[in-house]
Amino acid sequence: MLDEQILKQLEAADVERAKAYARDLEEGLKIVRTYPQGVTIFGSARLSQDSKYCKKARELGQLLVQNGHAVITGGGPGIMEAANHGAFEYGGRSIGLNITLAHEQEPNPYLTDMLQFKYFFARKVMLAMSAKVYVMFPGGLGTLDELSEIIILMQEGKMPKMPVFFFGKSFWRPLVKFIEGKMLPLGLVSKNDTKIFKLTDNVNEIVAAANKIGHSPIKTNFYDGFSAQSDIPAVK
Repeated sequence: MLDEQILKQLEAADVERAKAYARDLEEGLKIVRTYPQGVTIFGSARLSQDSKYCKKARELGQLLVQNGHAVITGGGPGIMEAANHGAFEYGGRSIGLNITLAHEQEPNPYLTDMLQFKYFFARKVMLAMSAKVYVMFPGGLGTLDELSEIIILMQEGKMPKMPVFFFGKSFWRPLVKFIEGKMLPLGLVSKNDTKIFKLTDNVNEIVAAANKIGHSPIKTNFYDGFSAQSDIPAVK
């Protein structure tokens, strides 16, 4: 519940906006607590299902659910649809955290669970909180936004340091070269920052990372009791 004293100091429009933010987060948290933390897969909504990256995302979705992991995406087309398709066709938990957009991003048809968000930031919070492994497939500005947020939160100790994979070495290598060749020499990032993520072309490597962390019970979350000094809690 929002603090009543604070609300009294706000304009009516601000109060309604703050309540809308809170509703988006509240509904998201309710959903997140209904399944074990899984693997969140980011990537372009614009790629066709025939693209090599969508084919790999579908394969990854299959392998993850075969190993007992939930698959979480933004719920839309492209990479998201491919990953959800792989999870859905193998009878696994296929979760879509969709966003209401002016041009109407329709949920893909391969979801066992779906939540529609109004605000990007609330959706990104849930995409982060719901996962123990993060996979960045090729994407555009939206994917870069999500990628940057995950990395900076780990860099600053605002979330546990969990495995982050950039899938598609040829696609992501120029970005990594820019970080290491331009940002690092100027001291804009540290050497440790470049160790937060890993380039890969191997879906089995991602599955192995999820298997290593294991399966946390429903209603628990790695964020519970997290502090900036802690790392990934041991999964019992």
